[in-house]
Amino acid sequence: MLVKVYGSAVFGVDATTITVEVNVDKGIGYHLVGLPDNAVKESNYRIAAALQNNGFKIPGKKITINMAPADLRKEGSAYDLTLAMGILKASSQIEGDGIGDFLIMGELSLDGGLQPIKGVLPIAIQARDEGFKGFILPKQNEKEAAIVSDLEVYGVENIKEVIDFFEGNSNLQPTIVDTRKEFYANLAHPEFDFSEVKGQESIKRCMEIAAAGGHNIILIGPPGSGKTMLAKRLPSILPPMTLHEALETTKIHSVVGRIQADSGLMGQRPFRAPHHTISDVALVGGGGYPQPGEISLSHNGVLFLDELPEFKRTVLEVMRQPLEDREVTISRARFTVTYPSSFMLVASMNPSPSGYFNHTDGHVTSSPQEMQRYLSKVSGPLLDRIDIHIEVQPVPFEKLSEKKTGESSSSIRVRVTKAREIQTKRFRGNEKLHYNAQMSVKQIRTFCQLDIPSKDLLKAAMERLNLSARAYDRILKVARTIADLDASEQIFSDHISEAIQYRSLDREGWLG
Repeated sequence: MLVKVYGSAVFGVDATTITVEVNVDKGIGYHLVGLPDNAVKESNYRIAAALQNNGFKIPGKKITINMAPADLRKEGSAYDLTLAMGILKASSQIEGDGIGDFLIMGELSLDGGLQPIKGVLPIAIQARDEGFKGFILPKQNEKEAAIVSDLEVYGVENIKEVIDFFEGNSNLQPTIVDTRKEFYANLAHPEFDFSEVKGQESIKRCMEIAAAGGHNIILIGPPGSGKTMLAKRLPSILPPMTLHEALETTKIHSVVGRIQADSGLMGQRPFRAPHHTISDVALVGGGGYPQPGEISLSHNGVLFLDELPEFKRTVLEVMRQPLEDREVTISRARFTVTYPSSFMLVASMNPSPSGYFNHTDGHVTSSPQEMQRYLSKVSGPLLDRIDIHIEVQPVPFEKLSEKKTGESSSSIRVRVTKAREIQTKRFRGNEKLHYNAQMSVKQIRTFCQLDIPSKDLLKAAMERLNLSARAYDRILKVARTIADLDASEQIFSDHISEAIQYRSLDREGWLG
């Protein structure tokens, strides 16, 4: 008897429906075809034990299973439940009426229990788009799948519940999640707050500008000056995620299995801080069977690279294209996959190997030559792609010891959100453009018009600092954001002068 049941494979951040054809005929043998990996091939041992422990069995006949499309590689243990239900139906051990109307996924334990799987959200979206009546999956993943509307989602704990469901002996109820309610419930206040930061008012201003325009930023300063502390608090002043951004972000984290059990939509912007020993594949994604890297896991959030010169140069150089294009394309001989990577880059570094340069308080200092060798570990083209460079000075004792708290993240976020709203209105009609840092050269020329004093000021800075064309565009983008924070339609010379100040690494005494 031939039976068709359905599962799904995740490729990139999208899912492809897999048709599992199970044929039980005269003879002996178990044949599984359709490019399964070792985890899928081993499923027959898990299935046999699970069925045996629940009063069923693998029939002693010839079983041929094809996983179509046969040229797409299938990996992981999430097909256990799909294969098991196909075998039971094809061998007439269950009636299984309507089994083809459902997408069935889950990893089996030897006692028939179900373990959570990866990529549930893109699978559920694809199931709805292809008109499946429902999605049967492990109970730990039910809330994540139930985010998708117009799809019945059934979370089950063991294979016996699935069998009873198709036999009509179960009162299994679909999981209902109010997506909007779930989304707004998860918009909790971030763990860190800018009110905890003593002093550093100029750096807070930089952070506010970076958040308002989505600009990349690098903090340069000696040890203990507060670089990491400031970076960790940046997400607290970013505007709350929209529902669309939350779905995008959850989808990526679902693919790599980073959604916590019994949780649904992500409500907080991601903050990723990989160690400097990370490989280039782990950062941008890829591998034999491609997975999103840290830059994609930072999508719609913040990627923090602490001690930037300590990262391998090859690792940093692969970020050039994603920083410009807001997506990363992984190309191999047999496939090409694209991951979104629209993130804010926040980097920090010491000014020299010792951490101190020309320090007047008796610390170990470094010579200009040592400092320049240290800075040269980070390439000029990469630094060119960072909009804001700012020096961070140590906080004096008077500031550290005062009891007065600084401005809270919530009040800064109000200003940032207002500036973002101005940008949303400005870029209305362009789905891929949401904030100033994403502007192309054409859009910069349209939205960053300068008056004569501003042009003269920028021309003098370009000639004195020997800035590149890319640095010129970065200054205009930052000036546009500063003007938005002032609710100014026109960019004035004071906006330009402040933006020029945020190019520390272009000034004499740093890179020449």
